Amino acid sequence: MSVLAVAVAIAIGTYLAFAPKNISASQNFGELPEEIIQKNQPGVGETEIYLAGGCFWGTEFLMRNVPGVVNVEVGYANGPTRNPTYREVCKSSGHAEAAHVIYNPHVISLNKLLDIYYQSIDPTLVNRQGNDHGIQYRTGIYFKDPADEEVIKDSLYKLQGGFAKSVVVECMPIKNFYRAEEEHQEYLIKNPNGYCHISRSFIDEQAKIKAAHEFKNKDFSRSRVYGKPDKEALKELSELQLAVTQEAATEPPFKNEYDEKSEEGIYVDVTNGQPLFVSTDKFDSHCGWPAFSKAIDKNYIVERRDFSFGMDRVEVRAKASGSHLGHVFDDGPKDKGGIRYCINSASLRFISRQKMAEEGYGEWLDLFKD
Repeated sequence: MSVLAVAVAIAIGTYLAFAPKNISASQNFGELPEEIIQKNQPGVGETEIYLAGGCFWGTEFLMRNVPGVVNVEVGYANGPTRNPTYREVCKSSGHAEAAHVIYNPHVISLNKLLDIYYQSIDPTLVNRQGNDHGIQYRTGIYFKDPADEEVIKDSLYKLQGGFAKSVVVECMPIKNFYRAEEEHQEYLIKNPNGYCHISRSFIDEQAKIKAAHEFKNKDFSRSRVYGKPDKEALKELSELQLAVTQEAATEPPFKNEYDEKSEEGIYVDVTNGQPLFVSTDKFDSHCGWPAFSKAIDKNYIVERRDFSFGMDRVEVRAKASGSHLGHVFDDGPKDKGGIRYCINSASLRFISRQKMAEEGYGEWLDLFKD
């Protein structure tokens, strides 16, 4: 055998040894019915992919908050029967709970989309994600465009490099997809306290990135006039952000994004991008929420009495957007003025000092003394 042949044989053997060992439940069913029943269709310049990542409620909600994703719907994919119901799928009909994702490849590549998807699953689990067990909870990437197959397989090969166990994510063409019943569409938006196997903090992180991306005008100068967010901007908020800013909800203490954050930077209104607080005024109040001794400018916020839940408090809202931020108390550090602005992380977006200029906040760098 020639040296070249040996080298090729070794390369092939290495690939087979470490390539993802996709346990393809779909391919064990024999001939699958080929039928796509969905509501959403890609527009000009858009493309689509089908992702099975455990319970489709969470996968849909995550993908809805990813920059570049145009719309998402859930359904049942690559099973042996036509038009299954949710009850039948839960009784092991063989279909995978999947999210049909339409995205703009000029904003987000398939590779990047898959990277986010991988972070939402354990790719080594067979027919299980989170607390859910069953063949419908298998993981899979189903493509319509044949050109996507090579991208997906290469992505899975690289993913395998990070795991000692075999990656078992299916990779195959989408054979059939049946849009799920209407009650399952946008389930976690309709049912904010519904079960989700994906970390809410990870979903919120993606939502904040998407919110930042939606601010196409990167001029956030001091002279800019900030206003109320329009309906399109509100659609980009996560379920938690929407509940906090628009319905005056309160996020859980100690389990929010910025409670313990100490990095230098500014905190802006998540709905319209207006700077509200700066890290130099942040302190640890041990209350479970971000605390600030003052706002960047008192004129940017409005305070009003709040008698909800049988309490007498002072609510804080962003003056321009009208968004609920939190409450203000007079038990702050005396050397900082004695005031404590107790603010929900979900009402804010943090921009590090290093990224302020590129994000359009260069004029605000004078908030830092050195």
